[in-house]
Amino acid sequence: MNFVIPDFYPAAAELFVVAMSFVILMAGTFAKDSRGLTYVLTQLTLFGAAAITLLTMDGQVNFTFSNMYVDDLMGDFLKLVLYFSVAIVLLYSRGYMNDRKMETTEYYVLAVYATLGMMVMITANHFLTLYLGLELLSLALYAMVALQRDSARATEAAMKYFVLGALASGLLLYGISMLYGATGTLEISGVAQAIYHQAGNKTVLMFGLVFIVAGLAFKLGVVPFHMWIPDVYHGAPTAITLFIASAPKLAAFAMAMRLLVNGLFELADQWQSMLMFLAILSIVLGNFAAIAQPNIKRMLGYSGISHMGFMLLGLMSGVVGGDRHFALNAYSSSMFYVISYVLMSMASFGVVLLLSRVGVEAETLDDFKGLNKRSSWFAGVMAMVMFSMAGIPFFVGFFAKFSVLQAVVAAGYIWIAVLAVIMSLIGAFYYLRVVKVMFFDEPVDNTPLVATSDMRVLLSMNGLAIAGLGLAPQALMSLCAYSLLGSL
Repeated sequence: MNFVIPDFYPAAAELFVVAMSFVILMAGTFAKDSRGLTYVLTQLTLFGAAAITLLTMDGQVNFTFSNMYVDDLMGDFLKLVLYFSVAIVLLYSRGYMNDRKMETTEYYVLAVYATLGMMVMITANHFLTLYLGLELLSLALYAMVALQRDSARATEAAMKYFVLGALASGLLLYGISMLYGATGTLEISGVAQAIYHQAGNKTVLMFGLVFIVAGLAFKLGVVPFHMWIPDVYHGAPTAITLFIASAPKLAAFAMAMRLLVNGLFELADQWQSMLMFLAILSIVLGNFAAIAQPNIKRMLGYSGISHMGFMLLGLMSGVVGGDRHFALNAYSSSMFYVISYVLMSMASFGVVLLLSRVGVEAETLDDFKGLNKRSSWFAGVMAMVMFSMAGIPFFVGFFAKFSVLQAVVAAGYIWIAVLAVIMSLIGAFYYLRVVKVMFFDEPVDNTPLVATSDMRVLLSMNGLAIAGLGLAPQALMSLCAYSLLGSL
């Protein structure tokens, strides 16, 4: 058997991140001021990976490593957004982690490996590659949740996350094994070809599809596989909650696109009905459960469940009665939604981190009372985030919801669109409650809000981006559509 040397050029960004992870680990081991150095090296790793991704982007669909890796426009665009998101998360988190003596080399190395896992998930064209990327991300997140070793709450959250994550991985592996048994291949594009030529056993394919969707639903955190979201969001240190609530959503979206659209598109009529069930339950339960939450991290957790339900509405609207004409618009609306949600999630948890002080966690609604009197600007930023998440014009969240609902109506599911609008109105209650508390209640703590210059600038830019993309969303929408057009 002749060994064919793979083309390493398309995977240059991933190889660079792997190499830099060793550099960061060694620097943290031998350097005197390891915290500052490892932080700088981690940010340089992200910027370097972004530069390499831009340089290797040619607009073509390239396969390498025996077709286990695919380099296309969708993957390149999502990776660029991923680098940007992780870089912002690390900057937001630095002060919080430093105050609690958790800014260690391990934290940055785990963040780099989590990023690498997400990159592999985004570019996988093989079930084993996808699973390796998913487990690399998951194991890094389990460790990050338990990073605060003297916190019983964080340890409990990590154990719950680990046990439920292992169950979800088992479901996904079982589904993969069934698809392999039915089609005789683990290559995602090969599975698509086998199903197109009706080479697979239909019954086994259906069972495999059910397990695949179940494993995917857990990673997205949608009902009925949502039970880990509120507990992990609440139990993990806020900086880690911010990490979990942002960048992994991009990888989960890419995973859904690779599995369902690239691999199982011929079974769209079957998995669309499953996604419809998951989406409706998530939107309803997420919004109703969030109303009763006095803890803002749990509230944002349940809110995230409803937002991922909205994202699934776009994925389920791509094929209408066997007609694929609507696919590009529907899937690009989902991509636009998930990017918008990541942007909003980073800003919301960024304000929570800003309010947290040494020994004090700003986790309840009471901590936001009178924020306007302590800092009018950051109260305004948080208000913009809440308005956007509620879908109030003219913020990016409104256009994200509007684009998804447009795809749902085009697919003929008018009753689902009406239900989603009603649930959004219900969800507006708990978002506007935060605004009411900030502007109309008396502050519990009158201490002036102090922020480092980099935190102040970046959080302000994040809030302004939410407003700016709401006024001019077309550029980002066009980028999403263009990247998918070169990949579908």
